[in-house]
Amino acid sequence: MSDVEIEQQPDPAHLAVVMTPRRRRHSGRRGIGPTSQDAKVSKTPTSASPSRSCPLAHGTKDNWTWSNRNRSNEVVLSGPNFRTVHFHPNWSKGTAGVQGKRPLNNGRFYWELHVSQRVFGTSIMFGIGTRSARLHANAFRNMLGENEHGWGLSHKGVLWHNGVALLYTKRFRENHSTQIGVLFDGIEGTLTYYKDGKCLGVAFRGLDKIEEPLYPIVCSTAAKTEMTLKSARREFVNLQDRCRAVIMRRVRSSSQLEKLKLPLPIRAYLSEVIDDKEPLRQVDNYDILCDF
Repeated sequence: MSDVEIEQQPDPAHLAVVMTPRRRRHSGRRGIGPTSQDAKVSKTPTSASPSRSCPLAHGTKDNWTWSNRNRSNEVVLSGPNFRTVHFHPNWSKGTAGVQGKRPLNNGRFYWELHVSQRVFGTSIMFGIGTRSARLHANAFRNMLGENEHGWGLSHKGVLWHNGVALLYTKRFRENHSTQIGVLFDGIEGTLTYYKDGKCLGVAFRGLDKIEEPLYPIVCSTAAKTEMTLKSARREFVNLQDRCRAVIMRRVRSSSQLEKLKLPLPIRAYLSEVIDDKEPLRQVDNYDILCDF
């Protein structure tokens, strides 16, 4: 698609719709990917849960919202506490983003986004970034993750960081609303995505090494896209979790954990953040994304 092409949805009349210790989160440890500032794209997503998950169920409500200052001019905020984002309210000829007000580093946070049925176009993205991440581009592009300042998931099921794309999950069904959950664990250094209540697995790791403040970010190329921040929770990290994070920097696989000869309850707790699955496949040519 040309950068000067207007990204509009066709008239619906002419569009064929394409159809022991507590366990608080899904996570994984193994996997390396393209790096920047020691932050890595995980290549080992965990399996999706068969039933709806509730990350940070024992946490507390977190009432952050979107920043009116750190946003594209093609973003309009509305609703209670300005939690609803409207992208390109008239028509689109580029990519627009907005940053959340919540700094994430060294904490554990979960937020859910309700995405309207206008799911189409080059890229609708969810993730995190530093203050250096771009929030506007006069072109249709995967803006969140185009460089080392962002980590994002596209609605085409692809992870982006430092300009590198990895196949992560199925592309979203076009013109159908969906619920996206994002779990940031600043202690383990991971970012995990959920779709309609199912865990998609750890997407990014090494985020505990990032010294710059990190914030939630969403962006879209599609005209009249709408996202609403439905819920946000946070958890105050305890000493037990901090100790596990330090231990698991040395233990990278189940076989290594077995050699430690630990009591079963401790081994089970440590194993929550281990996954030995096959790595994700890197996408070398953006054009093949259209064939998914």
